[in-house]
Amino acid sequence: MENKKRQYILITGAYGGMGRAAAKLLAQQGFRILALDRKTGEESENIIPIEADITSEESVRCALETVRSYTDALYAIVHFAGIYMLDSLVEMDTAQFRHIFEVNLQGAFLVDKLFLPLLPKGSRILITTSELAPLDPLPFTGIYAVTKGALDKYAYSLRMELQLLGVSVSVLRAGAVDTGMLGVSTDALDRFCSKTALYTCNADRFRKIVNRVEARCIPPGKIAAKTASILAKKNPAFAYSINRNPLLLLLNILPKRMQLWAIRQVLK
Repeated sequence: MENKKRQYILITGAYGGMGRAAAKLLAQQGFRILALDRKTGEESENIIPIEADITSEESVRCALETVRSYTDALYAIVHFAGIYMLDSLVEMDTAQFRHIFEVNLQGAFLVDKLFLPLLPKGSRILITTSELAPLDPLPFTGIYAVTKGALDKYAYSLRMELQLLGVSVSVLRAGAVDTGMLGVSTDALDRFCSKTALYTCNADRFRKIVNRVEARCIPPGKIAAKTASILAKKNPAFAYSINRNPLLLLLNILPKRMQLWAIRQVLK
């Protein structure tokens, strides 16, 4: 690989909490960051803003042409783009169901597919999924967990294929991160509890579960440091985890019947 100061890394969701922190740290390390997001900021040292909507193939193609004006090879693609949603699987709007899949799953697919020609042998893709991805979801967080679980499975399938081309694929399963999304989840919970027609939802009880899961949140800087560490590895493993929640892990150790029983006792 060429000197780090001339290596380029494409980051999606680069102006969110985790993406911004990772872009800043990697830029400080000498990488040139192609910072892709729907809304960007001004260009700064080693950070090049690129506006794009990853749910639109046309927009991603335009971003590819912009990137080609800077380089014909990427050291890595790092995915941080994603949205959170809390709702009932049988009450949520169909358009919202489609949209979260477009952002959380299809976006990564489009970027990886279209940017593949810029990934030489020895390059890598790092996809941020969620600690929920391999776990059983809590009620009403199912849609988020399903998309992140699908993204995790997509990443493994992609790793199986791209290993044949000399490109590694890894996932970073991050627990709660202090990015402002915690407030988003609280607002989403309040909206759900006020609108649901099927569930007698005790908002206070469910909020206690959410708060316990999210109480151990870490700053985005720790995600950035973990990202840099993974990208520096010669032979990255498939999955890396950070800030796993012991309550979620304990719940998932239980047999499915006991998990269902425990949730009924808490929420009914």
